[in-house]
Amino acid sequence: MQSYLETTVAALAAAAVALFLVEVIHRLTRRFGRRSLLMTELTDHAHRPFQVAATVLAVQFAARFTTGYAVGQSWRRLLLHLLVLCVIASTAWLVAALLIVVEDTALARFRVDVPNNRHARRVRTQVVMLRRLTIAVIVILTVGVMLMTFPSVRGIGAGVLTSAGVVGVVAALAAQSLLGNVFAGLQLAFSDAVRLDDVVVVEGEWGRIEELTLSYVVVQIWDDRRLILPTSYFTSKPFQNWTRTEAAVLGTAEFDVDWAVPVQTMREELRRLVEGTELWDGRVCVLQVTDATGGMVKLRALVSAADAGSLWDLRCLVREHLVAWIRDNRPTAMPRVRTELGDANSNLAWQWVQPRRPQTRRLSDTEAPDDARVFGGSDDGDARSEAFVGPEESRP
Repeated sequence: MQSYLETTVAALAAAAVALFLVEVIHRLTRRFGRRSLLMTELTDHAHRPFQVAATVLAVQFAARFTTGYAVGQSWRRLLLHLLVLCVIASTAWLVAALLIVVEDTALARFRVDVPNNRHARRVRTQVVMLRRLTIAVIVILTVGVMLMTFPSVRGIGAGVLTSAGVVGVVAALAAQSLLGNVFAGLQLAFSDAVRLDDVVVVEGEWGRIEELTLSYVVVQIWDDRRLILPTSYFTSKPFQNWTRTEAAVLGTAEFDVDWAVPVQTMREELRRLVEGTELWDGRVCVLQVTDATGGMVKLRALVSAADAGSLWDLRCLVREHLVAWIRDNRPTAMPRVRTELGDANSNLAWQWVQPRRPQTRRLSDTEAPDDARVFGGSDDGDARSEAFVGPEESRP
């Protein structure tokens, strides 16, 4: 009875000493590491796992050295085995906490709440994927080490190694889809094809990457729905990434109008509209006639915005304003079907009516205003024109 009491007291004393030393280290680290982000993260996130690991380890040593009187007894082996398992688990917890602290410290250097955050979102995506992979590896290794402490598991190790080839083939076939998604997730993280907060169009839905894991990707659609796709989708099927290089994008608004539409006047009205709204980023404002068949003229207004959300609102504003402008100021330009009536000799009215002289200066056939050109007319248009010019042929 005296021996059991001594073991209990020794274990409690060892736990108390361990907790005291951990608390001293915690306070010293907090005091002298106020200016260090790494030390601050350590004191906040690694304190509890450090307490548990140190306490369990101290109790394990105390129990091992104070139970010599019970060598060979089953309860001692069971107690020491249980303490060894606790030491392995608590150590794995501490290692995972330390790695997470290092990753959080690295992430703190890259802010994603700034306009030009493409590099920061790339690093954040990679670190988040590495964190998930690190935790998974630590859990697997911990479970493996804990199982190896059982003599029965070590005894069947030779048999397991002998049949490892067959089991590996079977496991690979059974987990082909899962492993494919895991490797696809790693490929996405380091290929820079898609990142967290990227604006994408997938399956006809427009949204942003909300979560990216080793097995699936969550896309937050513009109406707050969530589209969940396997990571292998983004490596096997085409999708649109609107923010891969920058957030600024171009968008169009198209109109079918009558041939009587005053294109230049409508172009000036579009310019006046975008210059009066903060949704426009000042880069592109173009109105062009893209088609003139079937009795209609198709006009396309091309505008630019700093991000996809602003572009959506700007395109809706352009449609609403120009529709109202045509209805109120140029009703003859509204879409219509013509029926022309002639006299008994099939003479039409326009055949003997003298056309009116134009009141405004007409541009020459080779002259086009700046806001009528997508590839040229401005610094942004010239850059776009150069980007879409293929390699020059070698001249003899």
